[in-house]
Amino acid sequence: MTPLCGEENMMTEWKEKKTSKNIMSKNLTIRVAQPSDNNRLVEIWLASVRATHTFLSEQEIQELLPLVKEQALPALELWVLLSGEEIIGFAGLSDNNLEALFLHPAHLGKGGGKMLVNHARQLKGSLVVDVNEQNPDAVKFYKSVGFEIVGRSETDAGGRPYPILHMREINPKK
Repeated sequence: MTPLCGEENMMTEWKEKKTSKNIMSKNLTIRVAQPSDNNRLVEIWLASVRATHTFLSEQEIQELLPLVKEQALPALELWVLLSGEEIIGFAGLSDNNLEALFLHPAHLGKGGGKMLVNHARQLKGSLVVDVNEQNPDAVKFYKSVGFEIVGRSETDAGGRPYPILHMREINPKK
């Protein structure tokens, strides 16, 4: 899976504080995902991919949908971003790999992606991420939060002709 785009226009400096198992900032909260969140996470993935992965056809997105729903999401440690009570985004981790970072398109560029990355850093330390090369806004976002490109694959994990950029943190911070 490929992360979202465009957090470079963040207007507000987020002040994060820990509260039990949640992270709170302004009206945004991060908590561990619950099984009851799964349908909403798939909705967010679908809306985000349609908005940011313009290189994919609708047919390709529909082909990926069951893989995301039945295989990818259940295999990840998932954290959800809420605005009030509404889930607006999520991050999926496997060890220190940020395997998924998706926000609903209405919430792009408002600091939620950066908040999820910072939460993942607090949990896992130095992070790595794979990003579709054809999603330049995502590449720009990850560079803006301290990642650099360290490698490239010609195809995605499924062997499809979508080059993947392998990124890691330049100066990891906890």
